[in-house]
Amino acid sequence: MNTFPDGFRALVIGASGGIGAALVEVLTENPRCGYVQGLHRHSDPAVDFDDEASVVAAAAVMARQPKFHLIINATGMLHAAGVMPEKKISDLNYVQLMNTFRINTFGPALILRYFTLLLDPGRSVLAVLSAKVGSIQDNRLGGWYSYRASKAALNMLLKTAAIEVKRSKPQAVLVSLHPGTVNSKLSQPFRGNEIGRSARDAAQDLLEVMDQLTPADSGGFYAYDGKRLPW
Repeated sequence: MNTFPDGFRALVIGASGGIGAALVEVLTENPRCGYVQGLHRHSDPAVDFDDEASVVAAAAVMARQPKFHLIINATGMLHAAGVMPEKKISDLNYVQLMNTFRINTFGPALILRYFTLLLDPGRSVLAVLSAKVGSIQDNRLGGWYSYRASKAALNMLLKTAAIEVKRSKPQAVLVSLHPGTVNSKLSQPFRGNEIGRSARDAAQDLLEVMDQLTPADSGGFYAYDGKRLPW
């Protein structure tokens, strides 16, 4: 993380998940990182996307501290107990759509609203974990309706926020990142333990990408290997 100032401050939201926990671990081990804070549903303060007030309250607590140079939203939902991604149109239902969008889109939208205010006015990055399947142009197989749509909507929110934030914080970078297939609870039902790499490897790859981004890249959609992805 050589492009960030020495002693840079980092905040990871969704720190109890596989990638989120790995991000906290890797950042904690980085000698140039001066402070790492992980937030999740059971942290203090807590961030629970089922409770909008918790996001507002957590941002208020974090605002009492110095500004952050790196903020990462690592939350995400692909499946839940008894619920798997829709394979066909006839699988669509209102409850699953709402639940998926609440975690993958509405919650991160609140992060954009309240946590961009916590970015350092100098070199800073706010990243949200998206997914390549959220690319409309790259959609060749279909299926996974609500997950694809929720990530596509997240990308639009991120792009729009990047335009606005650039006016007040021209050195800030807002970016959507695709972590690839990772061996985590999210991917395990889809052979993630066989074809995915470790959460730690994914965290290191993502941090390397963030380290290379410049203000000119703000509002972009990138994969873990640094390649720009199509919308």
